[in-house]
Amino acid sequence: MDYNLISTLLSIQQNLFKIGGPILMFLGVVSNLLSLTVFIQKHFRKNPCSIYFVAFNISNLILIYVSLLPPVLEIGYNVNHTAFNLALCRLRLYVAFVFNCLCPSYLILASIDRVIISSVNANVRKYSTQRHAYILSISNAVSWSVSLIHVAIFSTIIELSSVGFLCYVQPGAYTIAVTIGSLVKEITTPMAMFIFGLWTIKNVRRTRQAVISPSGRYTCIIHARDRQLISILLTDIVIYILFSLVMAISLIYKQFKHYGNETSQDTIVETFFGNVAMYSAHIPFCITSYAHLLLSKTFRNELKSIVLHMFT
Repeated sequence: MDYNLISTLLSIQQNLFKIGGPILMFLGVVSNLLSLTVFIQKHFRKNPCSIYFVAFNISNLILIYVSLLPPVLEIGYNVNHTAFNLALCRLRLYVAFVFNCLCPSYLILASIDRVIISSVNANVRKYSTQRHAYILSISNAVSWSVSLIHVAIFSTIIELSSVGFLCYVQPGAYTIAVTIGSLVKEITTPMAMFIFGLWTIKNVRRTRQAVISPSGRYTCIIHARDRQLISILLTDIVIYILFSLVMAISLIYKQFKHYGNETSQDTIVETFFGNVAMYSAHIPFCITSYAHLLLSKTFRNELKSIVLHMFT
């Protein structure tokens, strides 16, 4: 066993969550509050895509506290209250699982909405409404809450020699099932976003080529506000795909390691990569508004207008 390697990995892991954890949490809270400030404006609220963005940002704020804060305390500061209270352990894991699925699914719903609104078929565009957005947003939350109730039932407190007590799902077949389910989610979610994103881009290009006015002039079906939201959504999709790849790779590595004989060093290395991947997986939910400030003139101007209005 290479004790120097193990010591280095444990030190990097602890500092990542001790220093990087609070920084990421702070950036995430500010980022989502800034986005909420923009998307709850009256002229944005009327757009179905903005409803999904509001749901996405609210879910992100909850995710930061139920999914990112616990490992920051546990790994960075050796504070682990849920490892000694089974009810709290089950509640925390259940809520964390729900919002880890809920947040990206709102981006998928927003992607589908942008595919619909960018369609050249007027009958298809009629399905992009506020009513549908509210119904789907609520249904999305309810469906994930119900379908993941098994996590609360099969969560437990495990004693591990390397980390002490750990709040996690029951070891054995259920852990393997959860890992496989997480891997499927980490592969299919970015894939769905990628497909709907490309579909939207294709639709936008088609609308630019469509001649629909009697005078023969080119008329853009997509309104300016919808084009701006498409740009913002595509930025969110790219960010999510880039950082979610780390978690997918980590889960694939974990599955392959289960089929071989693991040493204590292998377990520590696997845990290290898993924790780094977990940290990386939270980044897309903490930095989107900063990307919008850099890349979206509309978002910058809107936020600037709100700030100026507050101080005038």
